[in-house]
Amino acid sequence: MPAIEIDGLTKDYRVGFWKTRTKRALNSLRLQVEPGEVFGLLGPNGAGKTTTLKILFRLVFPTSGTARILGRRLDDVVVRHRVGYLPEHPYFYDHLTMEELLRYTGRLFGLGKDELRRRVGRLLERVGLEEFRDLPLRRASKGMVQRAGIAQALINDPAVVFLDEPMTGLDPIGRRKVRDLILQLREEKKTVFFSTHILSDAETLCDRVAILNRGQLQGCGELREILSLGVSTTEVILENPGEGVLQELRPLAVSMIRTGDRVRLEIADEENIEKALALALRARVKVAALNPVKMSLEDYFLAKVSAKELEPAVPAEVHPR
Repeated sequence: MPAIEIDGLTKDYRVGFWKTRTKRALNSLRLQVEPGEVFGLLGPNGAGKTTTLKILFRLVFPTSGTARILGRRLDDVVVRHRVGYLPEHPYFYDHLTMEELLRYTGRLFGLGKDELRRRVGRLLERVGLEEFRDLPLRRASKGMVQRAGIAQALINDPAVVFLDEPMTGLDPIGRRKVRDLILQLREEKKTVFFSTHILSDAETLCDRVAILNRGQLQGCGELREILSLGVSTTEVILENPGEGVLQELRPLAVSMIRTGDRVRLEIADEENIEKALALALRARVKVAALNPVKMSLEDYFLAKVSAKELEPAVPAEVHPR
């Protein structure tokens, strides 16, 4: 049974002074997230990532389409006991301390006193806030509030964790702690569904990713498959080649960059690689490195988003009949 099933979700918002027009934020989204995987929902700002998460938590309602979490409908109260959620901009009662926030959240889930004490202490340690347990939230930095929000999302030991832009406002140490925490959740066989526009985080953490742009799904797949889609070019680095050799190599290369005594060539065609190496060896030029340049997640993301930008414009506003 999939952890999350999204089937044809569409969301239109009413806009304009008289609210007589509608703007489509999400268009027929279909996704399936398997148990125990870390799934990244990627996209530029305004792509529909937050709208998707809000629909899953019934903070807004879809215009059409359905979704299930752990095989249950979104309006099934039982689901709420088995999921955790961190919104993009968390807001908590700022007079509470870090510890009081987690105790309050835990009581909402009906946790007993002893169990609550154990979980609060463990979670504060996991997010690096144990020494700030008595600090009121109004005196905490944005990054500390973000980490407290992640801790409250885990207080009920959820099977599925939803994180909306979890790295927002975090310093490098905080980001490292959150990354490690997500990897720990994967080891514990929990499902993590998070949205982000920070591609390096997705590349480090995700088993699979989906790319959303203008409310439409542009691509979805396993990260290892995406990153092995092919070798775009091969990098050849030569030590101190003469100008004559470079003149012969220039027609074979996509680009040629000199840095000190080294020249870096990017060559796309396999036949040209063989020619370049033969020229270098014949001229007794040292080949310092020969590396395939594989597609990165950033390359894939930009290709998908750019392709969407080049499509004929679809009216952003849909007028009701």
